[in-house]
Amino acid sequence: MLERGESIAHTWTRLYDGLVLHTGKHLSALPGLRFPASTPLFPTRMDFLEYLDRYSSTFQLPVTCGADVISVRRDDDRWSVALGDGRSLTTGAVVIATGIVSTPHVPEFPHRARFTGRVIHSVEYRRPQPFAGERVLVVGAGNSSGEISAELADAGAHVTVSIRSGARVVPRQIFGIPIQYVGAALRHVPQRWLARVMSVTGGLAKWIRGAPALPPAVDSPCSTVPLIGFHLVDGVKSGRIQLATAVSEFTPDGMRFLDGSEQRFDSVILATGYRATLDMLGPEIARDRCGFANRRDRVVSADAPGLYFVGHNFDVAGALRNIAQDAQIAARFIAAQLNGSGRRHTETPQRRNER
Repeated sequence: MLERGESIAHTWTRLYDGLVLHTGKHLSALPGLRFPASTPLFPTRMDFLEYLDRYSSTFQLPVTCGADVISVRRDDDRWSVALGDGRSLTTGAVVIATGIVSTPHVPEFPHRARFTGRVIHSVEYRRPQPFAGERVLVVGAGNSSGEISAELADAGAHVTVSIRSGARVVPRQIFGIPIQYVGAALRHVPQRWLARVMSVTGGLAKWIRGAPALPPAVDSPCSTVPLIGFHLVDGVKSGRIQLATAVSEFTPDGMRFLDGSEQRFDSVILATGYRATLDMLGPEIARDRCGFANRRDRVVSADAPGLYFVGHNFDVAGALRNIAQDAQIAARFIAAQLNGSGRRHTETPQRRNER
């Protein structure tokens, strides 16, 4: 297992302090190890980091840290993996478990260079205190946007959220049951019917709470995860969070929106999502319309033998639930591949000498 950071779960150590999973712990555990009974239903970032540490030690996972993979190339019937420090290895099977957070999507907004304030992507956000008292624009209406906007407003920032294509909001829980559990039960329902169920569920919950509706979501084949929880709508209802239309261009002291209005801002946070981290594969694979590798059976590369993807499926069942299922599917395929070929992992002489 190759980890580019200096510790396991490097990405999770760098996410914002106040992060809380919107997926329940029962469907967020990895294969073979449950969360402790003392862990809250919705684990915090620190709860999850502690869980991953325990997972690694329980199964004595062979993790090599500080291993930045720069290329993965097919060489005859083997894979050659090159690291940034010059090390390399060859193997019969490769699992790409890079996820998406390593590749934040930063749109090219006109005239950004002339804006005199601060611009960051949401992946760079850590805590709200540095923004207290500031006029902050959050661009996007996904789960990161909803949680960060509410946290900023609670800390005294003057928050505006720019929404381009609307949001489908659902409660985090229904009668104490995480909405993810409902989504997992319905994941095989056709997408058009699942969207209706989520819409009705969200509408009913907002009617009961009296929360204002956000602009309606525009259906997209690449956006299947709703905005979970009422962080954002509660902030709008209370007046602590303002809404704006889609961004048009930066101005020297703020932003101009598509409706022609302008506002001044001290900081802009781009909660504009992520893309699959696949650059190390170069031309070895083709991508689908959502930017993920073409696959069959959820995890198997459609372009190259011996190549598998874990953590690249996203739906209402939750990312961690999908990771747990994908890992087991990939393991079965790899076991069958190894049993069929009888070939196992080998290292180059350079790698062995370094040991």
